[in-house]
Order: sequence, then structure tokens, then C-alpha cells
Amino acid sequence: MVERSDIRVVRCGGSKVNLRPPIISTDSRFVLCASGDLVKVYSTRTEEWLHSLQGHTNQVTGIALNPANHLQVYSCSADGTVKLWDFIDGILIKTFIIGYPLFAIYVSEKHEGVLFLHVSMATDSKNECFQLVAVHPPKSAEQEVEAKEMSVVSSHISSNPSCTAFGRGGEYIAFARRLQLNVYFFRKQKTCSFSLKATDKKGAKNAFTCIACHPTDDCIATGHEDGKIRLWRNFIHKKEYTYSTQHWHHNAVNTLCFTPEGTHLLSGGIESVLVQWQYGAGNRKEFLPRLGGSILHISASSDGQLFCTSHSDNKITVIESSFKVCGVIQGLVKGDAVLTDLMIDPRSIALVLNGKPGHLQFYSLLRDKHLYNLDIVQQEYIYEAGLDQFEVVKAAFDIKGSWLATVEERGQKSSDLEFFLKLWAFDERTQSFVLNTTITAAHTDRIISMCFSSSEETTMLVTTAEDGQFKAWCQGADADTQQDQNFWSCDFVGSYHNLKPTNCSFSADSSLLAVSFQEVITIWSPETWEMLTTLCQPPGVIRDLCFGRLSCSKYLLGTTTRNLLCCWNLLTCALEWSSSVEVSKLQPDPLSENVAAFSYQSKHTDLFVFKPSEPRPLFTNKNVCSEKVHRAVFVPREEPLNNCDESSQWLNRSQLYFLTQNMDLLTFSTATEEDRMLSSSKQLVIDDSVAVTPFYLLLGKHRQQQQKLNTQSHPAADKPQQPQGSVTIKELLHTPAHVLPAASVLCSMFVNSLLISNTGVQQDPLREEMDSEKEEEDSEEEMEACDSQQELRVQGSVDEVTLKLSKAQERELKRVRKTDFSWMAGLIDSKP
Repeated sequence: MVERSDIRVVRCGGSKVNLRPPIISTDSRFVLCASGDLVKVYSTRTEEWLHSLQGHTNQVTGIALNPANHLQVYSCSADGTVKLWDFIDGILIKTFIIGYPLFAIYVSEKHEGVLFLHVSMATDSKNECFQLVAVHPPKSAEQEVEAKEMSVVSSHISSNPSCTAFGRGGEYIAFARRLQLNVYFFRKQKTCSFSLKATDKKGAKNAFTCIACHPTDDCIATGHEDGKIRLWRNFIHKKEYTYSTQHWHHNAVNTLCFTPEGTHLLSGGIESVLVQWQYGAGNRKEFLPRLGGSILHISASSDGQLFCTSHSDNKITVIESSFKVCGVIQGLVKGDAVLTDLMIDPRSIALVLNGKPGHLQFYSLLRDKHLYNLDIVQQEYIYEAGLDQFEVVKAAFDIKGSWLATVEERGQKSSDLEFFLKLWAFDERTQSFVLNTTITAAHTDRIISMCFSSSEETTMLVTTAEDGQFKAWCQGADADTQQDQNFWSCDFVGSYHNLKPTNCSFSADSSLLAVSFQEVITIWSPETWEMLTTLCQPPGVIRDLCFGRLSCSKYLLGTTTRNLLCCWNLLTCALEWSSSVEVSKLQPDPLSENVAAFSYQSKHTDLFVFKPSEPRPLFTNKNVCSEKVHRAVFVPREEPLNNCDESSQWLNRSQLYFLTQNMDLLTFSTATEEDRMLSSSKQLVIDDSVAVTPFYLLLGKHRQQQQKLNTQSHPAADKPQQPQGSVTIKELLHTPAHVLPAASVLCSMFVNSLLISNTGVQQDPLREEMDSEKEEEDSEEEMEACDSQQELRVQGSVDEVTLKLSKAQERELKRVRKTDFSWMAGLIDSKP
């Protein structure tokens, strides 16, 4: 058994992006949001994830732009620290250690250098107490500084950060808790309190749910559980305060936000409708409906041109001021529970699981991006509690990703149960799945499990149900033409002594089918549908069932409700080994012999990785998480890992992902992999500060390959030296912008550096003549050599040789020929 610390559990893609309100940069180019222990930066134009601000060790609970520098952002975390970032370059500037778990952060322009933090100060978990404290970060050259100067602004505030807001740029702060509204004035250092009754004569629920303050007027907007919005005025004088009521939401108001100019008030709730109230115009309002899940938060840009809404389906919607949706940032949709297993689409290597109600979502783990939703139910979902609506409960892919099987059902009681089995075919033209066959009466009772065959030649689907039968489904043949058709029909129905089947699994080559009936495992031949043997050694109902892979394909693994993990040898039909361990999830790796088993005991989950041929684990990790693990999947890697330690060899080809009961998607990562990801992220952020699109990555890889080919074909010794760049341009590009002179000074320097000097171009005529004569001499020497050889061949033994002029005489003769003697003609003509 090997247990090493170089493999650790990390949060992977898919963390919540709707925990806190997103913020928009001053230039409206970026959207920043808290996601797990990261701060993610997205582009408002392309909706692409640009980079992450990584450094916190726990959940990031709040972000706020630095009022003194619009290119910097503060982030607070449950790890008790506040970090200051340059979010453009992704650089950590400073860390302030607070020492208490932080739940929100607020900043104000009138309180420069002061951070207001939402802190939990309670020691008793049942009576948790939240306080609003003001922290003065010390000015120090060190990167990590302990912030000791702290003062309490208010005690016993609400645990909901949406119930706290600054007014008039920081002149006062309003915070609501239950039925009481408090306003603290910084200049007077006094607090005014206003209370409401729990209910009124009409049965309204008056508890506060959110709060927002007008940027310029003395007006506070509060949302309530009954859907009403109250506008409080004249609250400076406690006895003379007034409020007006506006009502549209039929349920609790989740969030409120004033526009920067204060001309409009935005509100949102469970209706998934963004409501824009015109300030000072009564009930005049505009609507933007059908935005998805219920609206949790609303934020606006500093210029009022963009709005952002975060939704319960883990989505951020970017909206223009004209009430037009211009972008959607979709995270991994996390509902109350995942009914399907975690699956991998063989074509796109995307994670597939329940998404929006009645949908399957395809999510890219590599890019941490939502790809698309597949509408399975194909009915409009009504967002109202208590309604019984169709849900996708089962799904499975075939080995090539050409077929998808889904089961949707409605009705909690068996008498009212209604379900459908659907087969979806992948369409190459649309690059999506299209409904092929709908089976309304696949079984007479609820379907428990299903799986596709592992063979690439023939595709077969097996389903087991509570009616005591398992059925095999194949693509049917027309009875008249005997030609294969593109629809599915039942090929075989099997049962065993009226026992209820619990699970089914195909062997790696699809030559065997194992179906468990309570405490008995039956082995069938899919070709002849003959039951070959039964295995009934372990006590307890069979829960999970899987075959070994590659060299361990002769083994069959199963877990029981009596906390037993058993392994059978199919060649001898005998129990090979068994272990007493409570396995909540058994997951085989399709690319290796390894099998992962999650065991829940002593209020925490442990991981064991083993091969079926050996009962001794290859790797174990204690206390992976504190909840049970019921969903896990191995994801194939694009490039296998190399040079791994013996303890991490099982992560070479595939990466293990698992989902906890709290809907946290986690994975196992090695130190080598983290170093590689960190170096690549630094290279993308610092060297190439652009959005990483697929075209950009493709072009970058092409350039790298081209450079390698050039270096191989042209060695360094034969490579000509490249011309050096201009010194002026290098200084201009490498000097920090804040120390450069004005642009008017740089312009002339830059233009002059691009010009080619013309000194030495104009030469005197004598020098030009000498250069031309030198060229002529060289050409004449070549001609003379050729003429002399030819003359010697022709003359043969002739002794008489014609006299020739010397080179100096020929040059003199040419100079005389070029001389202008026209003046002599004038003299001759002038003589008598």
C-alpha cells in the first residue's frame, strides 16, 4: 500500500460563479467573479475565460475593485486573508493576513485605504455572530503583511452580504437584519434603527432580503420576502422617516442595484425576470424575461453601459443598458442532485451530466467552459415549487459516441410513474445528437440501470428494471426487406427466478454480459443469449458491478450492501479474493487495469486504487472529503504523463474526477502536473496577454512546429545572423509606461529611428567615374583572358603577334574619348 503526499485533491473546473455578485472593470472589457478558491477573469466581448487569479487556499467569498487604482482588485477568502491583484496581468501584489474567516468585502471612495470586511467572530457554531469591521491595511514593502489595526463598525449584522450597502459614496452604511434596518453615519458616528412588523393585516412577510443605496440621493431601497420593494427617505431624522412601496415580484426579492447615475433601480428574483424601475416615476418599469435560473445578484458597470446578473443555474448574463443580452458566461450547472452518472462523451471528451431541468449538459474540463445543453425532455419547464415534472434520471454513451440512451421519468409513486426510454443518434452535419427512437413502454416498472456493449462492430443496449427483467435492445430489421433500419427494438428479454435485477455490465470484448439479481450474479452470452453460469458467493445484495480491463479482463468485481468487495475469476468461476470494506463507488479505468474504490467510514471518504489481480492497493488516500462519493469518472488525457513516481503511475493515462454530496467537483493532481499548468498559465498571461481561442492555440502550435523544422533543416552554424533591431524601439517597448516621456517627445524619436540615413549617397563625379572604370576594368580583364585563349588556338605556330596597348594607355584613351572637344570646333570656325 502506497500513500504519498505529492498527489493532492484539488478543485477543478466547474466551481460556482454565482456565489457573490460579479464586478465589471471600469472600461467594461472584463468581468471578474469568485469561483472556488480562484478569481476568474472573463472577456465581456468574447465571453472567453482569459485567466485566473490563483493564491487563496479556501473559498473566495468577495471581490471589489480598488478605488485608488481601477486596474487592481481586492479579494477576500474564508482562509482569513485579503489579497490585492493586478487583474490585467494576473499578478499578486500584496496579501493582508486578517486571521478570521471572511465572508464579504466592501470598499468606498470616501474611505481611501480602508477595507470593510464581513467577519464571523463566533466560537459557537449554533449561534454564529457576524460583524462588520474596518481594517486599515499597513503600508509595507513586504508582500505578506499582518493587518492588526481593526475597528468594529457594527455587530450582529445579517449573514447575507446582500443586506449591507454603502450610501452617497460612503457617507453612511445601511445594513438590515431580519425585521430591522440600521443606518450608520460615519461623520456623526451614530446609528439610526427602523423596524417593521413580522406580518401585516394582509399577511405580508416583511423580513429584509436585500438592500441597495442611491448613489446621490438619501434613499435606501430594501427587498422583502413577500416580493415588495420599499424606498426609505428622510431617515436622517429618525422620527420623520417615510417609505413608499412598489410591488411586482410574487416571491422574495433576491437582489437590488441602482444604476451609477441613480436614474433606475434594478431588481431580480425567482421569476428569472430583470425588472428596471424608473427612479422617481412611480411604478413605471421595464422587463427582460426568460433569463434562465432565478436571479441571485445584479451588478452594474461604472459608466452604466453594462449590467451583469448571476443566476441559480451557475450562469452570468451580460446585458447592455438597452436591455439586450450581449453575452452569457455559463458554468457547470449544479442542481440539487445529479441523477445520472458522470459520463464522458467519447467524441468531445466533455463531461456529461444533468444540467438545466430536463437537459444534459456538455462541459469541457480542459477549458473549464460550458459547451452546450441537450434538451432531452423537450418540454417547457415551469419554475414553481411542488410541481411534478419530467427529469432525466439515466444516460449512457456507446463506445464510439455515436449513440446516446436516456431515461426520463415523472412521478414519485410507482402507481403514477411515467417514464420514456430514448435513443439519440449523433448527426455529423449538426455535430449534435438527434432523437432517433422513443420507447414509451420499455418496462412495466422503473428502469434501474443500463449499459452499452463495448464492441465497436455491433451496438447493443441492455436495461434492467424493477419488474424483474432485463432487456437487450438492438437496431431493428425490416420484416419485408430484411434490411437493417435505423430504429431500435427489443432483441431479448431475460430474468432469473423472479428476482429483481440490480445492475449490468459488459466485458471488455462484449463476449460476456453480467447481470446481478439481488445476491446472485448471472453470466450470459450475448450471441446466443445462453446463461453460462451463476456466481452467488457473497452475502448481501450486489450494488456495483464491473469487469476488469486489458490483462485483468478475466476478473469480475462486485460490491455488496454487506460492505464486501469481491473479485471472481471467470476462468475458474470461483471467488478470487474478498475484502471487508464499505465501497460507495467502484469506478474502473477504461485505459488501464486500475480500479478506483471510494470507501466511506468514520464520517470521511477514503480512496483505494488497485488492480483486480492483486487485492493489495497500489495507492491509497485517506480523508479525501467529508461526504459520501456516489459519482466518479476517469477522463482520458490528451497527452500521457511521463516521469511519474510509482505512487502516481495510475494517473498517467487518465485523470479521476468525483462529485461530492455538496456538488463539489474534485480531482487528483500531481506536483508535476501542477507545475506544468502553472508554467503554461504564466506564459499565457505574461507573454501573450490575449484571449486564448482555439484558433490562437492552433496558430501558436503551428508556429512552434515550423520553428522546430527550421532549426532541424538549418543548423545553427549555417544560419545567417539576423539583423539587430533598433535600440530606440527596444527601449520604447521595454521601458515601463509610467516613466516614459510624453508621446509628443517620443514621436520624433520613433520616426527618425525608422528612416534610412542618406549621408554618403551623393558622391562627386570623379569618384563615380573611378568606380565605373574599375568595374569596366574587371569586365575587360575577363574578356581579354577569353580572347587571348582563343587567339592562341587560332594562331597556332604564328610567330608574329600584333602589338596591343597597355591597360594604362587604354584608360587614357577612354578618358580622351570622353572629353568634350566641341570648343575646338568653335575656334576653327572663328578663324579668318
